[in-house]
Amino acid sequence: MFTGIIEEVGLVKGIQKKGKTIQLAIEAKKIMEGLKLGDSISVNGTCLTVTHFGYGTCLFDVMPETVDKTNLNQLTIGSPVNLERAMLFDGRFGGHFVSGHVDGMGTIQQITPYENAVLFTIKVSEELLKYMIPKGSVAVDGISLTIVQLLKEAFTISIIPHTLKETTLGKRKIGDVVNIECDLLGKYLYHFLQTKDEKNEGSDGSSSPLNMEWLRKNGFA
Repeated sequence: MFTGIIEEVGLVKGIQKKGKTIQLAIEAKKIMEGLKLGDSISVNGTCLTVTHFGYGTCLFDVMPETVDKTNLNQLTIGSPVNLERAMLFDGRFGGHFVSGHVDGMGTIQQITPYENAVLFTIKVSEELLKYMIPKGSVAVDGISLTIVQLLKEAFTISIIPHTLKETTLGKRKIGDVVNIECDLLGKYLYHFLQTKDEKNEGSDGSSSPLNMEWLRKNGFA
């Protein structure tokens, strides 16, 4: 589990492809502190396992499912990547719950400076949009962000200068593909309500009062 607060930007130093699998070698500094074999690291929002490390470099094996569903397959030598170690439960929790299980990818449509911030418009599928709400949380390449506005086929986020400087977003361009992880709690709630609506009954066969109307009346939506 991660928080979406990026610890550093690493650089891809090596890529080995075999069939649909990839082995990544990533140069890093901060995440090397106290690192152990088998530790989980978020790489552009994708939870990967450290298979070897030393001399300031970590190795990760990327399986076919991850290659197909994330932008890790677009990395080249020298590509910057967002890095975060798994969260410590005795530390400050500054972002939101990020599992490192990417839901899909989005494409940057617009990058618009606005006062001291920069607005990004990211196009995503309807499948991802249904889990999003205005002012809700979303992880973009592993960065915990707040949704400003929902559009018909996209959403917008507002990025402050610090985030632009300390993550890969500062180097992103229109047309770039980014990893998207929707809010974990929102996904569970959506699935639960969909299942209840379809069955329209509780586990004991009785009518279940838990639906969107019930949530609205009780201040949840």
